[in-house]
Amino acid sequence: MFIQIVAVGKLKEKYLVQGIAEYAKRLAPYVKFQVVEVPDEKAPETMSEAEVQAVKAREGERVLAQVKSDAHVIALDVGGELWSSEELAACVDRLGTYGTSHVVFVIGGSHGLADGVLSRAQQRLSFGRMTLPHQLMRLVLTEQIYRAITINKGIRYHK
Repeated sequence: MFIQIVAVGKLKEKYLVQGIAEYAKRLAPYVKFQVVEVPDEKAPETMSEAEVQAVKAREGERVLAQVKSDAHVIALDVGGELWSSEELAACVDRLGTYGTSHVVFVIGGSHGLADGVLSRAQQRLSFGRMTLPHQLMRLVLTEQIYRAITINKGIRYHK
C-alpha cells in the first residue's frame, strides 16, 4: 500500500519535521509512505472573499497536480466526517483490500481547500471543530496513519 500526504506549505518547525520523520520510519516496514509539500500562495494578510477563493484555487491546482488518477483521496475538512482511530484503520484496511493501494490524504493551507480538491476527494475527514495549524495537522495525521496500521496489524501500539 502507498499512503501519501499532500500538504500545502513548507514545514519549517524542526520538532514537527522530526515527529513526522519518526512516524514515517515506523511506517516503513508496513507501507510506502510519503509527504509531498506544494507551495502555498503568497497573499496579503487581509483579502476579499474573491481573493481568498483565488488563492485556494491556485493552491488546489498544485495539490491536484500531485494526485494520481487512480488514487483514493481523503481530504481533511472541518466539515468532514468524524472518525475514531478504529474507523480510520477500517477504512485503510478496506481500501487496501478491496479498493486501491494508493491513498492520498490532502491538507490545505491556511484558507482551507479549493472546491476542486474537495470535489476530487472520495471522502472528507474532520479531526474536530477546533482549528489546528495545518503544519501541526501533518504530524497528527501521520501519527493517526501509523496508529491505523498498528491496529490493522495487531501491533500493541494502539491502546
